[in-house]
Amino acid sequence: MRTRRLTGLTLLAVLLVLVVFASIALGTKVIPFANVWSALWTPTGTEDDIVIRSLRIPRTVLGVLVGVALGLAGALIQGHTRNPLADPGLLGVNMGASFLVVVGIYVFGVTTLFGYVWFAFVGAMVASAAVFLLGSAGGRGGATPVTLALAGAALTFLLSGLVSAIILIDTDTLDAYRFWNVGSLAGRDAAVAGQVAPFLVAGVLIALAGAPALNALSLGEDVARSLGQDVRRTRALGIVAITLLAGGATAACGPIGFVGLVVPHVARTFTGPDHRWLLPASGLLGAVLLLAADVVGRLVARPGELQVGIVLAFVGAPFFIALVRRRTMAAV
Repeated sequence: MRTRRLTGLTLLAVLLVLVVFASIALGTKVIPFANVWSALWTPTGTEDDIVIRSLRIPRTVLGVLVGVALGLAGALIQGHTRNPLADPGLLGVNMGASFLVVVGIYVFGVTTLFGYVWFAFVGAMVASAAVFLLGSAGGRGGATPVTLALAGAALTFLLSGLVSAIILIDTDTLDAYRFWNVGSLAGRDAAVAGQVAPFLVAGVLIALAGAPALNALSLGEDVARSLGQDVRRTRALGIVAITLLAGGATAACGPIGFVGLVVPHVARTFTGPDHRWLLPASGLLGAVLLLAADVVGRLVARPGELQVGIVLAFVGAPFFIALVRRRTMAAV
């Protein structure tokens, strides 16, 4: 098992290096590989150098950060809720971010991506905190997987209704909101990656540090307590990590589905349920998947491009259905 895990992580690391290079070298503008290499190591200020260094490299860095964050967040939320169909949206992260972006556009007249990032991140954090508080209310043992899921669903429906109400009464807000809401790496410069990077790094560190406690929690809360784990503290730290990771990713690129849902299932095929291995594998696989989808979106619609959220929707749904059918047949 250890050999299989190490082999899987090594292959994912190699794949990530390959898709990073593909993301830098390939795009709507065809650039010879010799020029790509020159732009990376000996730039001279040509147009190709500007495209590589000012557009593609920041986009690739952001793609790696967001992919790692979404993959980790998906594995965390499935581990904490013990729900194989859970994703970060279950805690209201996506809809909380969307709601505050709409408020920022409609009430404060925000029109820049810089403004969207901060409104979205605050919205994601407030929504996650509200779900955790609602899920903890009225119970002696704090939040449970069931109460978190119910609270997240209730808040998501409420915020979705409010978002729909605002964008229906104001067409300008709708026009601005729909471009952010599709989920994309396009148009994001190095400043966006710099804004969200500290939050994502903090989320990664908290997530990895909490992996042993999450292993105990996956055995059941009573067993975790008997092993000396503070269930409420573990759950709270998990919510903080999920909020930082999914909130930062959503703030930077808009809601991107599928990654947090399916990546942990694929990673478990070679890591097993041990979160000390599952979390790093999910992070690497999330980055590989997101960058690969972004590259595909740039190539299939030249001279334009398909947003990464659209590509993942087309590829992800059939893949997930096949995965579910395969796992069901194997179980039978």
